[in-house]
Amino acid sequence: MKILVLANNDVGLYQFRKELLQELLKDNSVVLSLPYGEMVEPLREAGCEFIDTPVDRRGVNPVKDFGLFLRYRKLIKTEKPDLVITYTIKPNVYGGMACRLLKVPYAVNITGLGTAFQGHGMLRRVVTTLYRLGTSGAKVMFFENVENQQIFIDEKLVKPEKTCLLNGAGVNLEHYQATDYPDEHGGVRFLFVGRVMQEKGIDELFSAMQRLHQEGYSCTLDVLGGFEENYAQQMKEYQEAGWLHYHGYQKDVRPFIAQSHCFVLPSWHEGMANTNLECAASGRPVITSDIHGCKEAVVDGVSGLLCQRKDAQSLYETMKKFLKLSHEEKRKMGLAGRMHMEDVFDKRKVVQKTLRGLGL
Repeated sequence: MKILVLANNDVGLYQFRKELLQELLKDNSVVLSLPYGEMVEPLREAGCEFIDTPVDRRGVNPVKDFGLFLRYRKLIKTEKPDLVITYTIKPNVYGGMACRLLKVPYAVNITGLGTAFQGHGMLRRVVTTLYRLGTSGAKVMFFENVENQQIFIDEKLVKPEKTCLLNGAGVNLEHYQATDYPDEHGGVRFLFVGRVMQEKGIDELFSAMQRLHQEGYSCTLDVLGGFEENYAQQMKEYQEAGWLHYHGYQKDVRPFIAQSHCFVLPSWHEGMANTNLECAASGRPVITSDIHGCKEAVVDGVSGLLCQRKDAQSLYETMKKFLKLSHEEKRKMGLAGRMHMEDVFDKRKVVQKTLRGLGL
């Protein structure tokens, strides 16, 4: 069987789906259609074929988007896949439309709904209509949290029997192993890994850290990730104040997790936050938002703590509560997180459920 995978980014596909691709490659040929990036070569080495396909991830130009639909239609006609698997909104919508038109079986992955679904205005109606056009003929739709799944069912974008709920992309428990919990001689090190942008809760995080620093708590914040929005001047001031350390995008986050005491992700919305899973698997407590896509990673009060979304006061109080725990309580919280990952989020289980959902 020939399987065509449509995605908008090589890094995400490699980091979170390579184990699934490896399973698919055992009995099938796999062709990847996405923009060229540095992780394409490792994917090729694994056995995937590659077709460079530009995708404007954040653009809203309808002419460009129609061009993407035409490229997908031509690609599907040329490659003649037996099955197409799509990830992220534009491949889901325009790849799905092309598959539906050409009557090719396809599977859609909803890895998060983004800002458009947070309100009830025109943007949501437009995006809902696009999803309806692109996904209504799908063989199966995979969701990473129950809230996203229910929204699609309520909007009549998918029939319940055509959905498959996954525990996110899962986490590779061999790659992310529990490491010794560090001492606190230099203070508590909080860690944030993600795109530096408002919707990841970065404003609330900076506000909470400022207050904790002003009140004399011995703690710092390591930030890993590229700028999605301009926080450069603000972060420069915080670095000069001594409590922020910015490391930019890092291919391997494990050394930073190992030296941290707690991971913090006060995100506004997520499909399933992989960073929460990776840090919990590494034996680190997690502070994150009490929303679907984040809270599933935490047993509240046992493996981490939950805070309210878009609420700097709640995050501040939650981080302060963590700081007041004993070193041993923090260490045990991290170990409980590892156990939760082994029980629920083992990537091997997620891959097998995905294959069953695909009928493979």
